[in-house]
Amino acid sequence: MENNFLLTYLILLPLIGAFALLFISQEKASAIRFTGLTFSALTFVVSLFVYFGFDHSSPDFQFIHKFEWIKGLNVYYFVGVDGLSLLLVLLTTFLTPLTLISSWSSIEHKIKEFTFFMLLLETGMVGVFVSLDLFLFYIFWEAMLIPMYFIIGIWGGKERIYAAIKFFLYTMFGSLLMLVAIVWLAVFASGSLGYFTTDITQLYQVAPTITRDIQLWMFLAFGLSFAIKVPLFPLHTWLPDAHVQAPTAGSVILAGVLLKMGTYGLLRFNLPLFPDASLYFAPFFSILAVIGIIYGALVAMVQTDMKKLVAYSSVSHLGFVVLGIFAMTQESVQGAVIQMINHGLSTGALFLLVGVIYERTHTREIADYGGIAKLVPFFAFSLMFASLSSIGLPGLNGFVGEFLILLGSFRSGVLNSWWFTVFAATGVIFAAVYLLWMYQRVVFGEVKNPSLNGLKDMNAREIFVMIPIFIFILWIGIYPSTFLKVSEKTSAKIIHQVFNPVQTAEKLINKR
Repeated sequence: MENNFLLTYLILLPLIGAFALLFISQEKASAIRFTGLTFSALTFVVSLFVYFGFDHSSPDFQFIHKFEWIKGLNVYYFVGVDGLSLLLVLLTTFLTPLTLISSWSSIEHKIKEFTFFMLLLETGMVGVFVSLDLFLFYIFWEAMLIPMYFIIGIWGGKERIYAAIKFFLYTMFGSLLMLVAIVWLAVFASGSLGYFTTDITQLYQVAPTITRDIQLWMFLAFGLSFAIKVPLFPLHTWLPDAHVQAPTAGSVILAGVLLKMGTYGLLRFNLPLFPDASLYFAPFFSILAVIGIIYGALVAMVQTDMKKLVAYSSVSHLGFVVLGIFAMTQESVQGAVIQMINHGLSTGALFLLVGVIYERTHTREIADYGGIAKLVPFFAFSLMFASLSSIGLPGLNGFVGEFLILLGSFRSGVLNSWWFTVFAATGVIFAAVYLLWMYQRVVFGEVKNPSLNGLKDMNAREIFVMIPIFIFILWIGIYPSTFLKVSEKTSAKIIHQVFNPVQTAEKLINKR
């Protein structure tokens, strides 16, 4: 495989798989499932070629594939990865086949349509992370909404239509503001470069010439769209509904990948394109992040539904990521990047396990359980392992990200206050409270519900799904440098773009 086509293969493989499903009869459920799994697994294999061919010592975009798409406007099909996007691409291609396996028995109607939308969703997600042209990025950003809307709306719970529409409207509202900002940037670039362009590498060059007042408005236009996707408090209200109503596979992808598009956008676009505005708004976004950490944790404590508890935990955990981004130190940004991956693994595992027990009992109410450790020991162990990962136990992945974020925010000259770190650290304690309390009520004690006596433990397929996730949870916790070295140079480059925008722009021009 030619290196400059690898990312295009990543985008096209699930898309080809989706259209291949159209030629398979609806009655051939096994063939549909195996076709979807095959194409998603092949996509993961191709992403491994990208990972092993990636030069960790370079902060530049690699595996670039570029050709003119819309003549006359200088709009290109332009894709590439750096240390930030590579990790998120790997997370996407890793989780997608696992979610398809997890839904093997839970999705029993319209299997072809479900698999079709899951593959389309993977194409959109990969496209978002590899796009280096803002027009192309926006196409993938919007296209990704459609399959997720149908996944929630068709295979979700009782309130699925309400949740799907709310998810769609929230994201669409923010996206329209971002579209206006993209057009403005392209027109502004034509004044500096002499031609209209949405090429992000060229927009980085003209970013230092944007006046501070304009930067503030552009930052908010992009930032609102990404803050909704994170979601950052108080724009989070769509998330619990979407998580609770979505099928298990939809919840895993929503938590594991889609939420990271917001934090990815802040790092890829807001900080380097609008450095002055980023420094100005950093304390405000950090305050909202800390409020989200505490608020999400406190609301999670009072939940009676396991899935809603995990959903609110996402609001809390993503607050750590936003705090790490706007602390703007090497440690905090590195922590934010690795915490994106950690959250995808830990929260994805929790949603999968909630789905496992729900398939058997058809209830997610914590009060309906108790004493199941003796009945389902594999499930009890898996739930404990995933919970400790989410809490941030030393030796597991969550600790690495949270420690780096707290260390970086404590040292941050931008925030210039250790109170951010103090309040954020309480989120770690609260996470232990709501997750361990939930675990105690679900797993320990006596079996009070007679209907649980025949409860079956995790089967081989379900254990197979959890094992690779747990391997990476342990791997990142014990030896995080495997993954931190991937994003190290990119993180340093982003920070340099904020604090030395003119110098960075000059380097980009010289490279051209």
